[in-house]
Amino acid sequence: QMPLVESGGGLVQPGGSLRLSCAASGFTLDYYAIGWFRQAPGKARERVSCISSSDGSTYYADSVKGRFTISRHNAKNTGYLQMNSLKPEDTAVYFCAAGPGTCSWWDQGYGMDYWGKGTLVTVSS
Repeated sequence: QMPLVESGGGLVQPGGSLRLSCAASGFTLDYYAIGWFRQAPGKARERVSCISSSDGSTYYADSVKGRFTISRHNAKNTGYLQMNSLKPEDTAVYFCAAGPGTCSWWDQGYGMDYWGKGTLVTVSS
């Protein structure tokens, strides 16, 4: 049983929207920050967004700011990434991760405790 499972990816036209989910099992997500990363073919992994566990502070990469919204529903043990105004350059496998309460590990790119296997997002007409 994977500790984190992403869902909600798929094929969408430019300008469209998708909502990704990150469901946790075997541990309580309440105490963890939730981060999203993505990796496009042939490119390095990049950070996308993070939400802390303590005060719900949110952080975004400049490339997605104003278009993506991260949230969490602790009662459902799930995190979300709402993606609007999608562009072809958003095409990638999106991964969620969970780490210590603040988002410093997301910013640094290491130190997370759990990873998911990813979900593919394809933005194309």
